[in-house]
Parts: sequence; structure tokens; C-alpha cells
Amino acid sequence: MMQKLRARLQLKRISLLALLALCTAMPAQAQWKWRDATGKLQFSDLPPPQGTPDKDILQRPKNQQPQRVIVLPYGTGASANAASAPPAPVVGPSKAELERQAREKQQDKEAQARQKELDAKEAEQRRDNCVRAKENMKLLQDGARLTRNNEKGEPVVMDERQRAEEMQRTRGIIESECR
Repeated sequence: MMQKLRARLQLKRISLLALLALCTAMPAQAQWKWRDATGKLQFSDLPPPQGTPDKDILQRPKNQQPQRVIVLPYGTGASANAASAPPAPVVGPSKAELERQAREKQQDKEAQARQKELDAKEAEQRRDNCVRAKENMKLLQDGARLTRNNEKGEPVVMDERQRAEEMQRTRGIIESECR
């Protein structure tokens, strides 16, 4: 029993030592080191306060390295060194340009909405025309006596020639409106 107790104690010691070794072996993430305004060394996982000069920042995390700026004296061959110089910063559109683009986009959306509404009204009108033309064609094909009002407003019975002309006109309406 004593041996079991010693074995457990030994196992706990080994586990504790292994855990301690792992903790000390892990590097601290994103370590910053700088001198503050009073000259004291500061260590943190957060960057130094804004306004801290670059010369006072002693250590940065690897992914936070400052970009190199190449300053050439005026008149020296800048065009010759342009290939080695960092690319110029990309300047985005101005606020006025962004507002203009937003207005144009809004106007386009409104125009599309109006066009969609007009298209829907036109489609509805076509459906109505199609239904009426088909009903009219059934009446013309049934052979029943049909009348029309003349210029004076008096009813006049359609003869076969007039019926054929009206059927031809109705077929054209059905072809154009019933797609």
C-alpha cells in the first residue's frame, strides 16, 4: 500500500513538473516593450499609448513591425529609386463622390422599381385583353346574330363579311396579347 502511495505521489510530481515546463516554455503572445514618458520600461500585450515615439518602442510583436519609409532628398533620382520605394497609398473617393454614388444608386433603384411597376401593369393589361379577345372569338365562332351600332347609334346586324373581318382582327389581338 505504501508503494502505491509513493507511486501516486511520484506521478503527481512528474505531472506537475511537466505542466510547469510547458507553461514556462510557451512564449508570451504579442509582447510590447517601450519606455514611457518618465523613462521607465513598460511591458504589455497591448501596444503603447498613442503618441509614444518610435524610438522609445524597443520591442514589437512580429506581426506589428512598422513599415519602412524611404525618404529621399529633393532633387535626387527618385524615379530611379521608385522601383525600390514602397507603393504609394491608395486614395479612395472623396466624401462628395461617395454621396454622389449613393444618390445615383438610389435613383437607379427607384427607376427599377418604377419600371417593374409599369411592367406589372402592362402584363395585367395584356392578360385582360387576351381574356376579352378569346371571349369575343367564341361569340364570333358560335354563329349567333351579332349587332354593332352604326354612326347614328342604331344597332345593325353583322353580315358574314363583317364577321370574317372581325374574326381576323380578333386573331391578331390574341396573337399579340396572349403570349
